[in-house]
Amino acid sequence: MITRLSPQDAAFYRLETSSNPMHIGSLAILRAGEGPCGRLDYDRLLDLVAGRLPLVPRYRRKVREVPFELGRPVWVQDSRFDPTYHVRRARLPEPGSNAQLLELVAQLSSRPLDQTRPLWEMYLIEGLAQDRCAIFTKTHSALVDGSSALEIGHVILDNSPSPREIATEAWVTRHEPGDAELLAMAVIDLATQPAEALDVLRRAGTEAFSFIDAAGKAAGRVVTAVRTAASGTPDSAFNAPTSRDRRFEVVSTDLDDYRTIRRSFDCSINDAILAVVTGALRIFIQSRGEVLIESAALRAVVPMSVYVEGQYGERPPSTSEVSSFLVDLPVGEPNPVIRLSHIAHANEPNSRHRRGVQARTLVHMAGFAPASLHAMSVRSASTFAEHTFNLVITNAPGPQQPMYIGGARMLEMYPVSPLLRNQAMSIGITSYDGRVFYGLNADRDAMADIGVLSAAVHESMEEMLGACVQ
Repeated sequence: MITRLSPQDAAFYRLETSSNPMHIGSLAILRAGEGPCGRLDYDRLLDLVAGRLPLVPRYRRKVREVPFELGRPVWVQDSRFDPTYHVRRARLPEPGSNAQLLELVAQLSSRPLDQTRPLWEMYLIEGLAQDRCAIFTKTHSALVDGSSALEIGHVILDNSPSPREIATEAWVTRHEPGDAELLAMAVIDLATQPAEALDVLRRAGTEAFSFIDAAGKAAGRVVTAVRTAASGTPDSAFNAPTSRDRRFEVVSTDLDDYRTIRRSFDCSINDAILAVVTGALRIFIQSRGEVLIESAALRAVVPMSVYVEGQYGERPPSTSEVSSFLVDLPVGEPNPVIRLSHIAHANEPNSRHRRGVQARTLVHMAGFAPASLHAMSVRSASTFAEHTFNLVITNAPGPQQPMYIGGARMLEMYPVSPLLRNQAMSIGITSYDGRVFYGLNADRDAMADIGVLSAAVHESMEEMLGACVQ
């Protein structure tokens, strides 16, 4: 079956460069010990992934360009699909440290995916100390749309040590179309779909339309990345050309601490998280010797899941939309309570900067959606022109009970969000099993001191909790 990439999928596919890989990552750390199905090893993981691929059929398809760019690229079945190419293994020198794991993840995140194959990879990382292993997954943002395609890390998780059974599906290799067939299909589409023909003419006529302009079209296409905004972004070291290399740091915090802040100041969990992040960014900027005036702010694109019911483990969350907001983070404000007040006000639902990306309910499988929600968040964030914000902060809640992969219990889960163009750092946040996990992905050259920010998150949390008891 041949299907054309949606305008937004095509935009993401064409956005990628060697210094800006557009894949969303996920790092899960697991207890590798014996489970009801035996110890998690490469063969067991490979069998699990193969068994769950029917839930994510796009993971067997690759992207093909139409000759002469007479139309958007298409999804075609990969006639040489080989799961062993995509599911890989790596081993740290035992006993592997957390620092070695994060360095490996940074290296893997730096590498673009092979565009001649389905756009995903999964690594089983063995050799971690304390009888642990890790699974790092990277999936191109063009592949995950939250509706017809979920992120594979979403579907390999189970809510019990015994993997659930799913309906088996016989996979049959089909003919892969040649250029002549793709060209003929494109010509037919141009003749029967005037809007498609107009898009082709636009791309041919000017380089400015690297994204397909969607304004006013009922199909709900992506907003062009070159749209100008009413106001520019504050100057910041977070806006810089990116190199090909990355650094990755993580932070683990207690969810109960954010609940304490919520109760003390009558705010939301999201407000509490952003207040802690803002305090950490303030400390980080000051550590660089920069002088912050009281009115100083960083403008963040903050994609948030819009929930149908439940939030942060009180009930299983579900979502119908991922919306993005432009939020000015008051990093110049020295008082943590005032910082929180500013953020809570900026996050009011009627914010005029809200942009939504529709998605179906994502948690009907295993009750765990963060991987797919982070992918949707990046798509939502990309609808803003690059000069209108300083950084992206994605936040996706997960379940507050243990989850398992192939019988191995997941201990920690960290998102690895891509860096958009001229964005030197991204922050991904996920709550799971009573903890809130931060993944800090940064350009290796521009953010050599990213470790300072990870330590600053704890310092900022202590400051906020201290304000709660006053």
